[in-house]
Amino acid sequence: MDLSLYCAAAAITFFAELPDKTAFTSFILSTQKKPLAVFAGGALAMVVHSAIAVGLGSLLAALPAQPVRLACGIMFLAFAVVMWRRPPEEEEEAGTAAKPQSFLGVAAAAFGLIFVAEWGDLTQFTTAALAAKHHSPWTIFLAAVTGLWAAIGLAGWLGNKAGLAFNRRTLQRVAAVVFALVGAWTLLG
Repeated sequence: MDLSLYCAAAAITFFAELPDKTAFTSFILSTQKKPLAVFAGGALAMVVHSAIAVGLGSLLAALPAQPVRLACGIMFLAFAVVMWRRPPEEEEEAGTAAKPQSFLGVAAAAFGLIFVAEWGDLTQFTTAALAAKHHSPWTIFLAAVTGLWAAIGLAGWLGNKAGLAFNRRTLQRVAAVVFALVGAWTLLG
């Protein structure tokens, strides 16, 4: 393994992912859900996407951008509506215990959301390009996974801290508005 290539590819992936919708999704989900479960689902989605990017290389660029963009935009708008309308956990009906979501349930939801959001993403194309250019698929795969995990791990940790520090209803409403903005931006962009 070429250590300098690994470090460079991991750093590129990490910094490209930080301002991205996937890290944002990890942040938002971790304000209200189990952050380790969110990370587990997101991490698995990132492994799958990294394997696809490395395996297909530059062929990923052939995916039709318009349907991918539309699917992501609609998904974020739908998530915004659901988040806005859902009662916060602490405000659920008195006398009924809220069903805590299982670790696997939260992980599966995070996997689904992040898996869809990551299609056609800058980091996916970057991974494909690096794999095609350097002909070191395992090095690029491991570097991409490392960078992506670091980004969503940091975002999830920060989201969890924000969820503990602020009123859940306010965070939920802010998250719904931001998801709606991301969805609209994705559809219009």
